[in-house]
Amino acid sequence: MEFRQLRSFAEVVRQGSFTQAAVRLHASQSAISKQVAQLEQSLHVQLLERSGPHVRLTAAGEVVLRRAEEMLRLQRE
Repeated sequence: MEFRQLRSFAEVVRQGSFTQAAVRLHASQSAISKQVAQLEQSLHVQLLERSGPHVRLTAAGEVVLRRAEEMLRLQRE
């Protein structure tokens, strides 16, 4: 698990899509998608339900999002 994966995941949730998260993070959509997939693989859990261009948090995703936001906040401080 890396901070950039957590940052990408959190931004996808905030923006509601991989495309908008990529724009915000100045990265390609495929790079953001890959980072989130790697995070899911490392945690052995699905974090997002993907339906077309939109995403929705799973129950596990809600827990991980809270922890990710806390970790990212601590990193900034």
